[in-house]
Amino acid sequence: MSPAPTMTSLVGLIVLLLAGAPTASAVSASAERVEVIAAGLDGPRGLTPLPGGGVLVAESGRGGAGPCVPVLGGFEGCLGTTGAVTMAACGGQRRIVTGLPSLYVADLQEALGPYDVALGPSGPVLVSVGFGGDVAVRPELGPVGAALGQVVRAWPDGRWAAFADIAGHRGPGAGSQPWGLHADGGRLHVTDAMTGSLHTVDRRGRIGTVPLEGTLRQPTTVVRGPDGAFYVGEFAFNDPGQARVLRLEPGAPVTVHATGFTHVSDLAFDAEGDLLVLEYAKNGVLSGDPTGRLTRIGADGSRTEIAAGLLENPTSVAAPGPGVLYVSNKGISIGAGEVLRVTTG
Repeated sequence: MSPAPTMTSLVGLIVLLLAGAPTASAVSASAERVEVIAAGLDGPRGLTPLPGGGVLVAESGRGGAGPCVPVLGGFEGCLGTTGAVTMAACGGQRRIVTGLPSLYVADLQEALGPYDVALGPSGPVLVSVGFGGDVAVRPELGPVGAALGQVVRAWPDGRWAAFADIAGHRGPGAGSQPWGLHADGGRLHVTDAMTGSLHTVDRRGRIGTVPLEGTLRQPTTVVRGPDGAFYVGEFAFNDPGQARVLRLEPGAPVTVHATGFTHVSDLAFDAEGDLLVLEYAKNGVLSGDPTGRLTRIGADGSRTEIAAGLLENPTSVAAPGPGVLYVSNKGISIGAGEVLRVTTG
């Protein structure tokens, strides 16, 4: 195999890959300027900013013709190789990694596949791939399906390989749904929304589990705060209004940092150190209302909604610098997903 591209070459690809691509379009005339910088995506999920501008977005895909296996408590998911990672900037968009596993669940009208993306320390990007099934059925899905429930490494030339088997770490009989990623030096933190766990992965792909008091309620996201602690957001599917943001500090009890949310899909800290909390559906997924919400929590506890009324099932938020945010919008839509650039200052 050829040497992995360095981060310098990854940044350089922004100019090369986006040349001639569609330009951004404004969709709001409100206090914040909101632009669509990527469209036509298949289930856009996690975002990670790129040095020099733009973002990478994980696409969960649209599944395929099969094989099909039971996932998420009995629903049938059919395999395809339609998962991807897309590079997006104000100049346009381009898929840089394709062929990742994707399971389409017709009963839920969404795909299980790439859920989050993070920059590795020396070249490859890291992608969490959801599953939601028992690893005992995974062999039925062949070599590509073996990457479901894992963290994979992917390179800008399109290559990818399995790296850390989160689902296999749990063992047969226990479903697993790797979701949020946070790269912190040489260590990766991974939330497992199905088991309520937080895992660590070292440079060699070895997996550990962070000891916690109690179980997290479907943790979807983990981020390191400016205070050095880790913050975890809960989806809490069956409890609208009961999702929490928890604060985890090594050697200290888990504490509740903020409450009153419905289906937290992502967290980020902005340039001012304020916490951004993204909710997938502010009135609950069973309400039929896809309206999401993005809230900035100030150091004094004050809450301000951003891009009010403009978010539909948003799945990820990134804050690369002062006054600029990115949001994955229409996060389970196939062929209609978006990445938005929100200018707040």
